[in-house]
Amino acid sequence: MERLQKVLAQAGVASRRKAETLILEGKVKVNGVVIRELGTKVSKSDSVEVEGVELVKERNVYYLLYKPRGYISTVEDDKGRKTVLDLLPHVEERIFPVGRLDYDTSGVILLTNDGEFSYLMTHPKFKIHKTYVAKVKGIPNRELLKKLERGIELEDGMTAPAKVKMQSVDKKTGTAIVEITIHEGRNRQVRRMFDAIGCPVLKLKRESFGTLTTYGMNAGEARELTTHEVKQLRVLAETGKIGH
Repeated sequence: MERLQKVLAQAGVASRRKAETLILEGKVKVNGVVIRELGTKVSKSDSVEVEGVELVKERNVYYLLYKPRGYISTVEDDKGRKTVLDLLPHVEERIFPVGRLDYDTSGVILLTNDGEFSYLMTHPKFKIHKTYVAKVKGIPNRELLKKLERGIELEDGMTAPAKVKMQSVDKKTGTAIVEITIHEGRNRQVRRMFDAIGCPVLKLKRESFGTLTTYGMNAGEARELTTHEVKQLRVLAETGKIGH
């Protein structure tokens, strides 16, 4: 027996939080009866409907995509822009991006149909670290880098402490390459952090997501995660340690 909202999340219907909203709004039926109780448990033999459509359990799938610039991290786009799903046309399951990367940002992004897994990967309380490499305009001094490390006050509040490392400096062009590791996932967060210290981002790549990197991959390529990689990420979210 599993909680109804977890079953919906695992089936790729929605995130766990959105699944809870669907239940509270009376849009979910179990064996023909509208359910509004979040604690309701269901078995595999129960018939579950969401907004009149019966739930068909897909196998859970997990993909790592090396996102190129010029793609939007949504399932569809009302402006007709290319989405990350356009890069995985062979996937039959109803996958969605885990969190997002900006249109102009490249690097690691995960896609899945497992809402519970997505929740573990994106909620700030689980502190999954993401490392970015930014080419910035201007050469930030040590004090500015320390500000990033301590946390920067943005319009939506103070950022959590970050790890920051200067990789290289080009005095001729007045630019620098800076590595930054954060565990939050606010909208355009890294770009806004560098804007706040007066060093706007010219180019940005997410190098790693938890235990995963794009090592050996080209932009636009995707691969399915191994069972071990998925387990490692779950352990990392639940314990803060890398499982073996």
